[in-house]
Amino acid sequence: MTTADLREAVKEGGGQATLNTVQGEPLRITEKGRAFYVFDSKGDAARITIADVLQSNGVIHVINKVLMP
Repeated sequence: MTTADLREAVKEGGGQATLNTVQGEPLRITEKGRAFYVFDSKGDAARITIADVLQSNGVIHVINKVLMP
């Protein structure tokens, strides 16, 4: 998902979107200003610092902390 996709999902979710990891763990996405934040199932948060790194098999978003499932 690109940041445009994330923005739309957050908008549709009333301010947040919940996505699942490959392992089935929930990740909550919010947007504050122009910054996106990712919250793991324990409530730890990370900010997306580099967005939309397009690759042949998906999109990478770099975050500023390690989140654990």
